[in-house]
Amino acid sequence: MSRTVLITGASIAGPTLAWWLHRFGMTVTVLERAPAFRDSGQNIDVRGAGREVLRRMGLERTAMEAGTGELGIAFVDSDNHVEARFDQETFGSNGPTAELEILRGDLARILYEHSRGGAEYLFGDTIEALDDQADGITVTFKKGGPRRFDLVIAAEGIGSSTRRLVFGEAAQRRPLDLYMGYFTIPKGENDSALARWYNAPGGRSVFLRPDKRGHTHAVLTLQQAPCGYEKLSPDEQKRMLAERFADAGWETPRVLEGLARADDFYFEMIGQVRLDHWSKGRTVLVGDAAYAPSPISGMGTSLGLVGAYVLAGELSRHDDHAEAFAAYERILRPYVDQGQDVPSLGPRIAQPRTRFGIALQRGVLNLATKPGIRDLLGKLMAPPADKIDLPDYGHAAHAAPHA
Repeated sequence: MSRTVLITGASIAGPTLAWWLHRFGMTVTVLERAPAFRDSGQNIDVRGAGREVLRRMGLERTAMEAGTGELGIAFVDSDNHVEARFDQETFGSNGPTAELEILRGDLARILYEHSRGGAEYLFGDTIEALDDQADGITVTFKKGGPRRFDLVIAAEGIGSSTRRLVFGEAAQRRPLDLYMGYFTIPKGENDSALARWYNAPGGRSVFLRPDKRGHTHAVLTLQQAPCGYEKLSPDEQKRMLAERFADAGWETPRVLEGLARADDFYFEMIGQVRLDHWSKGRTVLVGDAAYAPSPISGMGTSLGLVGAYVLAGELSRHDDHAEAFAAYERILRPYVDQGQDVPSLGPRIAQPRTRFGIALQRGVLNLATKPGIRDLLGKLMAPPADKIDLPDYGHAAHAAPHA
């Protein structure tokens, strides 16, 4: 179907959508505010239907080969003694480590390279205004001036500027009482293919994850109600984390040393985005801009991939974009609801505030590794990434060669 489509955001959902729309015969432009392609980012996982989307794009093997090599997660005490271990060999797809663990930038690069032959990519620009009319939508770029499109699709992050431009403050932000800081540090002598999770009193955790490049990816998490940390400058956020984690113990001193030197530091208040509807006129949202489930859900990447696939497929099926948007939401909404079903007590359980709470957590986790119990708990804990029957949108939806 011949349509001109502007996609904003060149991370995961945007390039995925660009590839599918091009396969379905549409003319695609992808706008990214960064001056060049961004290949930074921490570990993400792809599960269930999200992995099936990559398979239908012919990219599953490529993504697997680019994976981090993480084999599981060990929960350790201050002496680095393993209290509980969840590895892929034992837990498979029900464990906290997915079979397809990959750095965000590596997956984004794969999707970008796969899609750029069939899409125009514009870097270093933003949208200043949208004029939605009966026969199209005029987009005014800050640098590039006005251009006309049939549709605009925002595939941006949780703080989407296009969403605010179109929907105002309609989006509901559900805070999960967590702050996270992400950064990369040099690999240490105890770092291996097994990720390590350490809890300290005060609702603090240190999470160290491997990659295949000789680095370690660190996550510092605070169980803390929203208090304005997200408004601090990056340097101020680094100092705050250094102060809050100064007495945490374990290998935290070398992590904080790496934090001070890190040039890829990213900090966020963890939460979810919820909207009553994902489209307005000729503009529609996909991925985190529409339904960010939070990093702790384990569903963000899969929701972005699946949402992009379903939206592109429904646009190929319907001449009327409003009908396509409605079908997209009807098919995807139950999957999103499951992905966002994060228990309110989850953050407190993962980041206990007392030594007793930490000891209780470790005991429960150790119990969860025992035969018989681990299968039941694994199924209860696994993200619902396969809880959708992906539609078949025709010959283009089957492991086609690279565009």
